[in-house]
Amino acid sequence: MMGRRVQRFLLGLVVLPVIFLIASAESACAAEPSSAWTNIVRILSLRDYNVRVVVFGTTLLGCAAGMVGSFTLLRKRALMGDALSHATLPGICLAFIITANMGGSGKSLLVLLAGATVTGLLGVGMILTMNRFTRLKEDTALGAVLSVFFGGGIALLGIVQQMKSGHAAGLESFIYGKTASMGMADIQLISIAALICIISALFLFKELKLLCFDDDFASSRGFPVLFLDIWLMVLVVIVTIVGLQAVGLILMVALLIIPAAAARFWTEKLGPMFFISGGIGALSGWLGAATSAIFSRLPSGAMIVLVCTAMFGISMIFGRKRGLVVRLNKRAKLNRSTRRQHLLRAMFELSEQSTTIDQDNAPETWPAVNIDDLVRKRSWSRNRLWKEIRYAQMDGLVTWVGDQVRLNKRGALEAAR
Repeated sequence: MMGRRVQRFLLGLVVLPVIFLIASAESACAAEPSSAWTNIVRILSLRDYNVRVVVFGTTLLGCAAGMVGSFTLLRKRALMGDALSHATLPGICLAFIITANMGGSGKSLLVLLAGATVTGLLGVGMILTMNRFTRLKEDTALGAVLSVFFGGGIALLGIVQQMKSGHAAGLESFIYGKTASMGMADIQLISIAALICIISALFLFKELKLLCFDDDFASSRGFPVLFLDIWLMVLVVIVTIVGLQAVGLILMVALLIIPAAAARFWTEKLGPMFFISGGIGALSGWLGAATSAIFSRLPSGAMIVLVCTAMFGISMIFGRKRGLVVRLNKRAKLNRSTRRQHLLRAMFELSEQSTTIDQDNAPETWPAVNIDDLVRKRSWSRNRLWKEIRYAQMDGLVTWVGDQVRLNKRGALEAAR
């Protein structure tokens, strides 16, 4: 009963946001039925150029982030993307300050991303150095680098805002993302970076798989563990840098962690997990961007993460391998099997106490057991005992006649074990 209540509660957490979106769409259609419905159809069919560009970019970004995130999750470096994304803020601000003081355009996307890449790699290098050459644990190094770099970035952002061209730079968009304003050049950059990450992950799949599960064995077999570890971090850097435009540095970690964590509920093997994670990330990018286009007041980055979270909730409940429904069902079967074994054992012991049992004889010749004796033997309530006897009778283990219960042949064999 408690398991069913938990299932209903968790299912409600997933269904309620969907109901809210449907109700919002119905209210929009009720206000202007024809125009609202036409707008929804046009967006979902990708007829609008801007929507097509944004959806294509976010889909590729989600796919690449999900695939790369599956390795970082198993490598136990899920928060590396979080520290890396926060470490990019000082680079963005420094690139703008230096370019603006040299008389150039501080709004150049390539310059800003180059600065983000430099400080992002610096942050990753500091984390790996602290993890390898000090006694600090990796989570401590992640927390230190994240807080220090992000604090420095906020201070530099304040300096930028005091510059004459600082406010026009719009550097805050890298914190929260600017999916709706992406153009073809941005999509081309995201596509190239995403394809590099996907192809690299597929090409080095065997090596990265061995690195995630047993790096010591990989080193003993002659694999370049250090190079593979650094290359995995480079893939994280690439995905994070290009993802700053779509979801921002605060929410970028969600695309690296949530799809991989959701895929873990569906399979126990890395190969299927790799592709399921990429599929969940791609579907989240597509649905999130489309939902934001339908409801123009909703930010795209936040909607992508919310859709991704909803898919994680669905996976957590209905996952085929580790979902709550499967786990609760397995636990219920185990508890039922244990109670049945206790019942059969109690009946066997009571039959032994009443007379000497010859197991070579048919169980029908064994003495029947009184229900009152079973209640005292197992310390169960009478209703619970009746329920277990009814289940055992349905399984063909016992025969229930009046106030007495007798073991069948199959039940006697299981009780004697």
